[in-house]
Amino acid sequence: MLLARLFESLPLVCPNCGADMRIIAFITEAVPVEQILTHIGEPPRPPPISPARGPPAWDEAPEPMPDWDLLQQPEPDFEFDQRVSW
Repeated sequence: MLLARLFESLPLVCPNCGADMRIIAFITEAVPVEQILTHIGEPPRPPPISPARGPPAWDEAPEPMPDWDLLQQPEPDFEFDQRVSW
């Protein structure tokens, strides 16, 4: 069913006649897979993975850095008990 979600159709049903298809072989060696992909015009190697981005550059920010101490909330005047007593 995961393959059906990926391909938006049932992969083991013939698209022409609707008959059941079955897997007759798995290709596990790299060389034949590369040859098949090259023959059908697909790249034999996966695309390169981009490096992860770093954090935003705070030094280049157009706004001034916020004063984090001013944003800190004061402690409440009473002790809050989170236990439930039903």
